[in-house]
Amino acid sequence: MLKRPDQELAIRPAKTGDVAQMAALAEGKSSAAFIRNVLHRKSACVLVAAAGKRIQGYAVVLFRPATSVARIHSVVADPELRSRHVTDALVRTAEEEARRRSAIFLRIEIGAEACQSSEPYLDLGYRKFRGYLDYYDRAGSVTRLEKSLSIPAPRTKRNVPFYHQTTDFTCGPCALMMTMAGLGSNEPMSRELEFQLWREATSIYLISAPGGCDPIGLAVAARRRGFGCEVYVNQPGPYFTQVRQGAQRLDVMSEAQRIFARQAEELKIPVRQHELGIEDAKAALTDGAIVISLISTHRMYGDRTPHWIAVYDHADGYFFAHDPWVGAEDLELPIQKAGIAIPVPEFARMSVWGRCQLKAALIVRQPRQ
Repeated sequence: MLKRPDQELAIRPAKTGDVAQMAALAEGKSSAAFIRNVLHRKSACVLVAAAGKRIQGYAVVLFRPATSVARIHSVVADPELRSRHVTDALVRTAEEEARRRSAIFLRIEIGAEACQSSEPYLDLGYRKFRGYLDYYDRAGSVTRLEKSLSIPAPRTKRNVPFYHQTTDFTCGPCALMMTMAGLGSNEPMSRELEFQLWREATSIYLISAPGGCDPIGLAVAARRRGFGCEVYVNQPGPYFTQVRQGAQRLDVMSEAQRIFARQAEELKIPVRQHELGIEDAKAALTDGAIVISLISTHRMYGDRTPHWIAVYDHADGYFFAHDPWVGAEDLELPIQKAGIAIPVPEFARMSVWGRCQLKAALIVRQPRQ
């Protein structure tokens, strides 16, 4: 517990009995139902600033499993208090909790509609950081702030635009879109391109439900747009057949992937029958490439869906990636999946999918001039 003797203020974890006072302070910014929801989540920390029995403010901090980036979702202080003391105390305690959970960055976004100043956070050491494709620009401006909780802070060399998937099956096309944009493509990232790439790279089409994309299909789509591409996969196809049962489905997947394999051969795309090692991935990133990696969502989201992310840099024991995933149950806005820092050992654990232990990745390079 962090105490501030000058105002007899104590910062402590929120309790169920605090919810009514917290919701009253929020004035519509957070409902009682939302507060109760995050109060018991392992991936959240809810703090209150209390003077005796009176709650003077609270903060909600969100943590992403398997990554080292935390986010201050909200900081609310009693509007009758003119001092910044409550906000400062809550933010500093949030930083302590983030460090305890091994986060290396703490972020906060302030939207224009919040009528909130970024000055208190700048005074606490937060700095504006370069935006990715700004999701908020669709609804209004935002100030995005970040503070490094480690000294020195890991530094990345590139700023790759971000785009979140608009369906639950287009992670591969979105990872490829971001990769192409990061490598200099002038083709605008859009829902039309998202679906066009999906149509080119998927091995499932209109068999009870849409499906995702396999590694060789993604490579073919990238190569047809002029990008250099190598595929690394630790076992022969067909891939992802475990998620589609039935003879007709398996036949369609197998035939589609056979066609992709032939097209990859015609386009001279190397298909390496072994996994992409960590050191080889680092070398490719250092050389200017971007890695599209298959991961299991189990370690991040608790399910076992195969999923593609775009890994664009590494530094000081971390891989930096854009994750296009957007789940209905997710408390985070899509832009929070941009620039996530994944510890290298955690990345090695998550980049394996299914009981078959499938490992797949693409190294994508700029088009040759």
